[in-house]
Amino acid sequence: MIDRLLPRLSNSIGFLMLFALGAMLAGAAELPLGGWIQIPILSLIWWQIRKNPSTSFRATFLLGLSFGLGYFVLGLWWIFISLHDIGGMNVALSCTAVFLLAGLLAIFFACATLAINASKGKFFPGLLLAASWVATEYLRGILFTGFPWMGLGETQVYGPFAPVAPYLGGLGCTFFVVLISWQLLSLRAHFKTTALFLVCIVGLSQLLGVWSFTKPKGGPLTVELIQGNFAQSLVFKPEGMLQQIAFYKSTMTDSQADLVVSPETALPWPETNLPTGTLEDLQDFATKNKRFLLFGILGRHFNPADGREFSNRAIGLSPSSPPYRYDKSHLVPFGEFIPPGFRWFVNAFNVPLSDFSRGPQNQPLFIINREGQLPLYAAITICYEDVFGDELAARLRNSEESANLFINMTNLAWFGDSQAPTQQLRLSQLRSLETGLPALRATNTGITAVLGPDGKILAELPKFTQGILKTSIQAYSGKTPYVIWGNIPILSLSCLLLILGFIRQRRI
Repeated sequence: MIDRLLPRLSNSIGFLMLFALGAMLAGAAELPLGGWIQIPILSLIWWQIRKNPSTSFRATFLLGLSFGLGYFVLGLWWIFISLHDIGGMNVALSCTAVFLLAGLLAIFFACATLAINASKGKFFPGLLLAASWVATEYLRGILFTGFPWMGLGETQVYGPFAPVAPYLGGLGCTFFVVLISWQLLSLRAHFKTTALFLVCIVGLSQLLGVWSFTKPKGGPLTVELIQGNFAQSLVFKPEGMLQQIAFYKSTMTDSQADLVVSPETALPWPETNLPTGTLEDLQDFATKNKRFLLFGILGRHFNPADGREFSNRAIGLSPSSPPYRYDKSHLVPFGEFIPPGFRWFVNAFNVPLSDFSRGPQNQPLFIINREGQLPLYAAITICYEDVFGDELAARLRNSEESANLFINMTNLAWFGDSQAPTQQLRLSQLRSLETGLPALRATNTGITAVLGPDGKILAELPKFTQGILKTSIQAYSGKTPYVIWGNIPILSLSCLLLILGFIRQRRI
């Protein structure tokens, strides 16, 4: 009896250990040197999986699933806030929804860990695991509209492989994180060769940072980024909407900067239903004072294919150009469009959810044409869109004009006081690293910030405060290798390694 129970108890402890280590890995991302700290934690995870007595693919899959569950449950718990605290969904259903999403995402991690059983040797298993991780992370970013949130690459903005991003993007950073974390397991048995390998990989990564592919363009641009700090519940009350519209209108028309940016849905009513004179007054201010205004609004963008009428829109007003309009292209499932067959889930909310029309992927850039200066071109993203590095690189690559900066407009009030704002800030930092372009982030509750072309934070406002970030930004021009090639190099390398791994496995 005891002989039968001991293996089961040992397996249960192993699953719990991996769940805890996955949670530790997610928590480490929030630390100042999270990109460095995650590497030894990953090594512990690989060690825990490898020491399991069963080498079956089923056992490895379940162990990887346990680790992924711990990682995503802790990393995405803030979705509970939007479902329960704001959406009014009951506790049990909200927790179930978070757990199911974490489980779905953990399947990608579980599939990637199968590579641990697929090869033998000193270096090739690490290469195969890294390639497998890149492949599954790429799929996580495209299947079911994609949700590549909380990848290992984004924490490398504070890690050893940040200089890889302009060449191979976030997936390239991920490849080297997984490779190095696996090779750490060989330190005891092959100390000299493993230590030399680790030093060379990290050293070469740092050497890549010597080269830059973008350069300053024009003079500094003075900017004001407005953080209104309005509770999400106000948006569902007419008086709250009017208060928010009045605040942003007043603040924008008091500005002294070249460019003023307000957050996503700063004016939370449809463009054609705003209080009389709102857009006209803002345009008049921009024209008379030679200002450039950019703000979020609900736009009318009828899509005859699906009947959707409204869009999540950014409007840009210029002194001498027609109004600029950008309609969000990559929409959030459930938050901005309702997937087929999930109307029942949306009906469980006590707040109205959007079912937006999707804007085209390649839209014109916002032109900032100051007197006596070279024109600047800004690539606009709304909230979730800066999660998708390959899509943004493709936009820059296919644009008629070369972008000189990013402007991201976000409203994360849905997710309360959680790590969601810092997670998205790291994603924005990674996008700047990948493209070599600075970025402006205007958010409702935080984190409103200015980023340099190297992804470093140049200025920011505290979360959950109402304020204006007044500063200047230097625009840049040029294209990094990642903008030119996207994910093709790292995906090609990963596919080649996976094919070699498959051939080796067949020969065993």
